[in-house]
Amino acid sequence: MARLRSGAGDRILSSVHNLTSTAGIVAMAAGACALLALLVCAVLGLKLRRLRAAQRMVMGGAEQDLIAHAAALQEQFEALYGYVQDAAERLDGRMDTAERRLDRTVAYRSLIRYDAYGEMSGRQSTSIALLDANRSGLILSSIHHRDQARLYAKEVREGKPELELSPEEDEAIRRALGDDRPPSG
Repeated sequence: MARLRSGAGDRILSSVHNLTSTAGIVAMAAGACALLALLVCAVLGLKLRRLRAAQRMVMGGAEQDLIAHAAALQEQFEALYGYVQDAAERLDGRMDTAERRLDRTVAYRSLIRYDAYGEMSGRQSTSIALLDANRSGLILSSIHHRDQARLYAKEVREGKPELELSPEEDEAIRRALGDDRPPSG
C-alpha cells in the first residue's frame, strides 16, 4: 500500500515537473496568484497601520471610532454655532440701543460771537446751537453788556425753533446744520 501511494505521488510529481503540461502551468499560475495575494496583503497591512496612526493623531488618542468622533465634533460645532448666534443677537440688541442713544446726543454744534449792542466791547456775546441727529436741541445765547450779562435758552425741534430766533441764533443753527438756506426772519 505504501508503494501504491508512492507511485501515485510520483506520477503527480512527474507531471508537475513537466512545466509545459497543463498541471504544471496551473501550479505555476496558482503559485503566482498566491504570491501576488501575499504581496497585496502586506501592502494593505502597511496602509492600514498608517491610517490607524493618522486616526489616533486626529482623535487625540481617544478610544472611540471615527464615526463617533465625527458625531461628537458635529454636536460641538452645533453648540458653538448656537452660542455664536446668541452672542450675535445680544450684540445686535446692544448696538441698536447704543445707536438710539447716540441719535439723542449732540451731533451738530456751532458758536457765533458778536457784539450785541454795537459797542466796541470785543464781541463778547455768543449764541451756541447744540442739536442731535434729529435736528432737535437748544440754542443758548449769552448777551454781555458792560455791567450785566443775560442768558437765553430756546428749544429747537426737528430744525424748527419754539420761539422766534435772533439773526445770530438763526446763523448758529444754519452753521451747525451746514445749511446754505437764507436767514429766516
